[in-house]
Amino acid sequence: MNVGITGQTGFIGYHLNNYLSLKKDEISLVPFEKSFFEDPSKLKIFLSKCDILVHLAGKNRGSEKDVYDSNVKFASLLVQALEECQKAPFVIFASSSQEERDNAYGRSKKEATILFIDWASKNNGKFVSLLIPNVFGPFCRPYYNSVIATFCHQLTHNEEPKIQNDAVLKLIYVSDLVEYIYEVMKTYPNKHRLTFQEFTEIRVSEILSKLEIFKEIYLKNGIIPFLNNCFDVALFNTFRSYIEPNHFPIKNQIQSDERGDLVEVVKEKTGGQIFYSFTKPGKTRGNHFHRRKIERFFVLKGVASLKLRKIGSNQIIEYLLNGNEPSYVDIPIFYTHNISNIGETDLLTLFWTNELFNKEDSDTYFEIV
Repeated sequence: MNVGITGQTGFIGYHLNNYLSLKKDEISLVPFEKSFFEDPSKLKIFLSKCDILVHLAGKNRGSEKDVYDSNVKFASLLVQALEECQKAPFVIFASSSQEERDNAYGRSKKEATILFIDWASKNNGKFVSLLIPNVFGPFCRPYYNSVIATFCHQLTHNEEPKIQNDAVLKLIYVSDLVEYIYEVMKTYPNKHRLTFQEFTEIRVSEILSKLEIFKEIYLKNGIIPFLNNCFDVALFNTFRSYIEPNHFPIKNQIQSDERGDLVEVVKEKTGGQIFYSFTKPGKTRGNHFHRRKIERFFVLKGVASLKLRKIGSNQIIEYLLNGNEPSYVDIPIFYTHNISNIGETDLLTLFWTNELFNKEDSDTYFEIV
């Protein structure tokens, strides 16, 4: 399948693009640029290459008129280009559960859906609109469209969060959303609208309370908090994505007496697995990333270079760890990472992860740092 994604550099687009990139045996991604909306010929060339189009591009902040006009314009341009290039890909539209609300964003999503349904009926096209609730997850822009992103940024940057409206939110984690979109791509549902049935309902004040616990227990004291369910793990990984890289490495105190030295490695309230490795001088382990796992790397002996790179970025973060000053780094999700022995003796590294290793679902994806 050749899949094109409008808005592929946005929050959901970033995650969907990366997830589909893992399906190289099934999917080829057709590159998209926002400038295509300003050039009908380029837009038609793009669409002519697509078996499936996922329309994510849109606007949800600005004046009422700008939000409405922009979202309807994007849909209109796509419909016009689809008709002119006589291409009928399967169109998946990221609409919103706000469709029935009397606001510019909801009305624009509803109008865009009508435009696509009309195109599909006239051109024997396949179309489905996904009524998406509030989406949260790593790398969402704070102060934009997610209160969770704003709270996470504020708590990790010594700012004070304020609740403007203590509403009950329907939430879906972005990784769950992109997996759902992938399933829709494979199943071609015979309906124009799909409503999400699996989401978490939680009050804004409850979210803030959980995040404040993460700050107190984890950010200040390095303790992995109790994570009661999948939502808590998703929220914690989202929180961690807003921590600046210079927070690490964290050095642990060495307690010494006549018997020798003692160093604490992991304090956690959530279970998991601990393992260690010896790495020979000049050798490297890793070059992979995780989408859900929480990991801690703790160098006990030797000298290591730990490198990380966010998927989709060229910027490499490097930490130098030395067993003479025991220290650890927690690995963010969606960061490919490796650890190299740059010393002259064996490198002893202790690893902790929050889940038991499952060969059938290892959550490990190869990519060179």
